[in-house]
Amino acid sequence: MARYDKEHKQATRQRIIERAGRRFKRDGIDGSGVATLMSDAGLTNGAFYAHFASKDDLVANVVADQLRGQCESLSALAPGRAGIEQFVRAYLTAEHRDNPEHGCPSAALLDEIGRATDATKRAYTDGALTVVDDIASRLAPHDPSSARAKTLSVFALMIGTVQLSRALADRKLADEVLEQGVHNALTLLDATQ
Repeated sequence: MARYDKEHKQATRQRIIERAGRRFKRDGIDGSGVATLMSDAGLTNGAFYAHFASKDDLVANVVADQLRGQCESLSALAPGRAGIEQFVRAYLTAEHRDNPEHGCPSAALLDEIGRATDATKRAYTDGALTVVDDIASRLAPHDPSSARAKTLSVFALMIGTVQLSRALADRKLADEVLEQGVHNALTLLDATQ
């Protein structure tokens, strides 16, 4: 019985994290109250504190989980430069821009993460560097650390491109920003050090 309880509690915790991740990316961290988050997970408010010490604790766990998922999706792409291009082209799309709840936590939450607790910033830093290091190892397989700064810059360019595209009222201009972002990211990736 105790084993089931532990597995059930872990599954419930993961369901809360996953649903909160989608809600945070759609409505923002500050725009998502505990009651709404628990309702999304099909639970009552009272169940929240059985899984998390605070909303800040949940936020740090969501950020880590979201970036872990992004890294897992990266590992499913083609090896080497081809996989990087797949990532760039999939990231800088109207579909990603228009569906933040299913997209990158960086593009959806970076401004709020910057104002979050140290635990959330640490979770973000660790997760973002895992994503960046995966890309860097594809870019420079024999010396990934040599490509880290460039990869961070490209990742920042991609995040900012999606954020700007989301903010523009002119859909044609927003699409052009994404197209130019693909060109800029691939050009920067291919530039020599």
